[in-house]
Amino acid sequence: MKKSLSVIVLSTIMALSAIPVGAASGNSASGSPADLAAPRFIGEKWIAPQNASLEAKVWGYLNAKKGLLNLTGDAEQTIRITDQATDAETGTQHVRLKQYIQGIPVFGTDQTLHFDKEGNVSAYLGSTVADNGQQSLTAIAPKISAEKAIAIANKDMEKRIGKLGAQEREQQAELNFYPVNGQNVLVYITEVNVLEPSPQRETYFIDAATGKIVNQYGMLDHATGTGVGVLGDTKTFTTTQSGTQYVMQDTTRGGGIITYSAGNTQSLPGTLMRDADNVWTDPAAVDAHAYAAVVYDYFKNTFNRDSLDGRGMAIKSTVHYGSRYNNAFWNGTQIAYGDGDGSTFRAFSGDLDVIGHELTHGITEKTAGLIYQGESGALNESISDVFGNTIQGTNWLIGDDIYTPSIPGDALRSMENPTLFNQPDHYSNIYRGSDDNGGVHKNSGIPNKAFYLLAQGGTHRGVSVTGIGRGDAAKIVYKALTYYLTSTSNFAAMRQAAISSATDLFGANSAQVNSVKAAYAAVGIGSPPPAQDTQAPTAPGNLVSTGKTSSSVTLSWSASTDNVGVTGYDVYRGSVLAASVSGTSATVSGLSPSTAYTFTVKAKDAAGNVSPAS
Repeated sequence: MKKSLSVIVLSTIMALSAIPVGAASGNSASGSPADLAAPRFIGEKWIAPQNASLEAKVWGYLNAKKGLLNLTGDAEQTIRITDQATDAETGTQHVRLKQYIQGIPVFGTDQTLHFDKEGNVSAYLGSTVADNGQQSLTAIAPKISAEKAIAIANKDMEKRIGKLGAQEREQQAELNFYPVNGQNVLVYITEVNVLEPSPQRETYFIDAATGKIVNQYGMLDHATGTGVGVLGDTKTFTTTQSGTQYVMQDTTRGGGIITYSAGNTQSLPGTLMRDADNVWTDPAAVDAHAYAAVVYDYFKNTFNRDSLDGRGMAIKSTVHYGSRYNNAFWNGTQIAYGDGDGSTFRAFSGDLDVIGHELTHGITEKTAGLIYQGESGALNESISDVFGNTIQGTNWLIGDDIYTPSIPGDALRSMENPTLFNQPDHYSNIYRGSDDNGGVHKNSGIPNKAFYLLAQGGTHRGVSVTGIGRGDAAKIVYKALTYYLTSTSNFAAMRQAAISSATDLFGANSAQVNSVKAAYAAVGIGSPPPAQDTQAPTAPGNLVSTGKTSSSVTLSWSASTDNVGVTGYDVYRGSVLAASVSGTSATVSGLSPSTAYTFTVKAKDAAGNVSPAS
């Protein structure tokens, strides 16, 4: 692939290469995540002006909350709307936002703002930095060029792996402010994405004044973790006739599902798979092609999502990547599958949950954009496990169809019991080292366990969870990913996003919301919900008529008792609700003279429990 270069430099450049953030955590600037406060969640309802546009509501809310968000000027000066969507299923609206300073984005300051079906704000989730009047600073250019920043990143990678092959993506350098050590450091963000001499996809943050590498992290996800497939099963799938041959190209799904072979080289995408009689004999290609269609269909049929980007993006897969390559990866544009060495792994395309996992990384990249480092990176991994496992739906293991084929029951990870494969299952045991991008694979066991409990139920660390089923649990995670989560979301933000998603889907007082709270509490994230009241009040007694007119009757009764407390009584005329009162008497009017009526009374409590009739 021919190398190419483009440079993105936003129009307004800050006067200083580093300006105060306002609040700093003191993390190291070298190789450290952005120095941002934990994502803020604001959950109280905000009544929006009636008949105002969505944009006017956004600015009204942000200006009302700018003290909490550390903004000194008008919100319109520093926050931009980047996307907005209406959820047809729930009638809610969702807006994605980003903070800018003098027209330059601030890294990690993604936010989501949410409106209920009445048009009022129901939740805010995200991060901002204190602007301290920074909009008014005099603008000057950075001290190094974008081309220089790209060269610094490439040189660093070459020191690590050797001479680089062609870039798989056009290299760009975008100016951002990067909060670190109490300063907003002006940086270029660029990506090194190569296949030679080994697959790499690394994001670099280069100080625009000094050329220093402020931070870097890998984004190349590793699954270290009719035709006959890898496991010997026969599959049918869609292909396309091309002259006298057939090609592995399915044009019936979105922008297409296309399967290639690298022929045991490191060239992507490789050669389009072809066959003379449409009876395919390459098991790795059969599975890659058929399973990609299964994943596409799952997201389309379950969430009405058209491919990874929601807009019909072509799904490209390449099998036979490398020689005995023990890996599979999503590189931002496609998936590549190694054949495995036959001992540690068999062909990676032979496991549906692996393919679902890798393709979900593409969806995450197109939605929340969870940064592949620390807790946000562990969420990125966990969400891929959630959907890969849900699509296959046979057990709670990840990679069990391809990992150590000679050892029955072995797997890369277990969502039911992460500790089986050396992952923590509780926040108290989270890994806080620097390996694995800060534990993106290891720590995924914590949210994975929460999902298992939410779906299946059970008791963990003394917290009991009522399972809601895998399907409803996955719906909650999907809405959290696509509407609520931001690039820097941590585990606590995931809990809040899941609660908000469950509220949208099932109601604020639903059993599903209660189970979300309990599932995350069970893994040490947040507190468990109060015990649910399922005990109904006693039936009201001694119902009598204490007064009558030609068109009304006054009734009274003795009070009911309840384990928590009675909140009121409903009076029924036959089966029709005639009155609702808080006390032990009621007058029912609108009656006809000389007519017999039958009345009953039921007590109710705050949990919605209703007593037997009087």
